[in-house]
Parts: sequence; structure tokens; C-alpha cells
Amino acid sequence: MASAAVVDAGDAPEPTVRNLLDQESLKWVFVGGKGGVGKTTCSSILSVLLASVRQSVLVISTDPAHNLSDAFQQRFTKFPTLVRGFTNLYAMEIDPKVENDDLSNEGMEGFLSELTNAIPGVDEAMSFAEMLKLVQTMDYSVVVFDTAPTGHTLRLLQFPATLEKGLEKMMELKNRFGGLLNQASRLFGLGDELNEDAMLGRLEGMKDVIEQVNRQFKDPDLTTFVCVCIPEFLSLYETERLVQELAKFEIDSHNIIINQVIFDEEPVESKLLKARVKMQQKYIDQFHMLYDDFNITKLPLLSEEVCGVQALQNFSKHFLTPYKSALKRGTVEELEERISILKSALQEAESELDRVKKGKQTA
Repeated sequence: MASAAVVDAGDAPEPTVRNLLDQESLKWVFVGGKGGVGKTTCSSILSVLLASVRQSVLVISTDPAHNLSDAFQQRFTKFPTLVRGFTNLYAMEIDPKVENDDLSNEGMEGFLSELTNAIPGVDEAMSFAEMLKLVQTMDYSVVVFDTAPTGHTLRLLQFPATLEKGLEKMMELKNRFGGLLNQASRLFGLGDELNEDAMLGRLEGMKDVIEQVNRQFKDPDLTTFVCVCIPEFLSLYETERLVQELAKFEIDSHNIIINQVIFDEEPVESKLLKARVKMQQKYIDQFHMLYDDFNITKLPLLSEEVCGVQALQNFSKHFLTPYKSALKRGTVEELEERISILKSALQEAESELDRVKKGKQTA
């Protein structure tokens, strides 16, 4: 892959996303992975980081369960809105099912429903094409897609083929029904704009847009896909499936973000925590083994959600500098911290015991 980091023997790519900021030719950045791994947080932070080096950035959520509004703590719609605190970062949320409403005006409903039932995903493809048309007229220097879970993302990549099928089906329907639809349109006084020729033209136009964009998607200088995952078996499996599919669609991918990593830095001993760290390490090792030519960024599991511009900016440092544990096991500092915590816990337990004893005596 042209833009993937070159790996020398024994020299792994940098474990950060800095390569995405350095690649000035990038136009489209997809962020995807299994549900619940933190894609929205990662795409939000990537867009914040890109806004610091690019002229204008648009982050788009194509996930029906929109979380961009939660991440930035600001309401977004299907139109690009400037993110508070920025002069060059915009966000929008599109819902393919809702977006399709303005395609299926009354005179076309029967025609469209037969078309969309015949080709699953054609309604999404049409709405995606409309959205891309809109984005292209706005001329952002880079667009970040916060995609829905993996299955939906893969459908998105198949849209050109889906629209091809749609056009074939449209021609078939046109041949079958002849001028019936035109007569019905005139009968109900709906005008010529609702005939199947207009619809066919619109679909053709969308197919042109999607094919043009698809050519850009296959250009590693313009497009890359960032896989977000967590260090667990199912997420590893899903990431592998995603990477294979991306290769099949000739879409560049050389960044993996492993989210929710537990760094063993708590001075208090915990069997549960130790077991979890050990399990995660096993899968992290597998990620490194499978994707030794990828930039693999590890992000720490936090005790609170990353919400709001300030929190996103604070957390963004871990995308550019590998995270290091605050305390190292076996050091004087770690042992002193552990003794201090144990003394404090002992004092609390003794106070609790005194209260319980006094309570029994008064009873």
C-alpha cells in the first residue's frame, strides 16, 4: 500500500497517529470497527488533531446511533455545523433511512419501494451519494467519517456496485411498465418531474458521483481507513475481517487504535485487574504479530467518559505520544505509594470497626 509506513527489519512503525497528520494529501479518513469500542471518540479526536494542521475539517457520523453530539456536547444535524471553540472544524450527522425521505416523494413511493426492496442498500447508497455531492461542493480539505459498526461500513464500500444494480433494476422496471408511471403522474397532477426518466437521471448522476469518489477511496494518497478495536478476542476477529475486506476493496489501511487498554499502574494489588491485564496483553501481542507493518496506537482505559472539547483535547495527547504508566512496579516510588494507600485503608477499616462496636453497645 503506497502510503503505509515502510518497515525496516526490526523497526516497527511509530505507535501513534502522527502519520495521518503528516500526510497532507489525505482527503478522506474513515474510522471504523466493532460496536462499542470508542469509534466516535477516536474520530472526534482525529478531527480535532487534523483541525490543528489543516485548513478545514468536516467530521461526519454515518452511524444511525449518533454520538458526535454527545462527544462534542453540541447538537449536530444533517447540515455541517461549526464546532464550538473552532474556526475550521465542522460536524454533521446523517441517517440514511431518514435522509431517504426527501427522495421518496408521493408520486415515486411505489416505484422506489419496489426498487429498494429489490436491491438492499440502494436507499442508503442514494442518500450517501447525495451527502457526498453536498460535501464536494463545500470543498473541505479533509473529511473524517465516524462509521457505524463493521457490517454497515462494508456496505458503504459496496455502494457503487449497489447503485449499478439499482440502475439495472430501474431499466427493467421502465421496460416492464412503459409509460404507466408517466400516465399515473399526469393523472394525479404530479407533473413531469416525477417520471421514471427523471428518477433514472438522478440515479445516474448519483452513480457518477459515487464512482468518482470511489476512485478517490482507492487512492492511498487520498484515503485511509483507521481501525478502532479493544484488546479482546471478538474485536481482534472483527478487525481482521475488516482489514481483509478493505484489502479486497483496495482501500488503504495502516493505522490501528487499540482502545481501553488497562495499564497496570495501580499501586493496590488486585487479582481481577492482574488477570484482565494478562488477558489484554495476550491480544495486544497478537495485534502486533498480525499487523507488524501498521501504526498501532494504544489508548488507556479511563475512569470517566471523554465528553466535551476540552476533554477531547486533553485525551488527544495519547494519540501523538505513546502512553506510559505513571508508576512502575517494584520501584521505591511505587512501594511507598502502595504502603501509603494500605495505611490509609487500614485507618478507614479501624474507624469503621469502632463505629460498628459503638453501635452494638448502644443497641
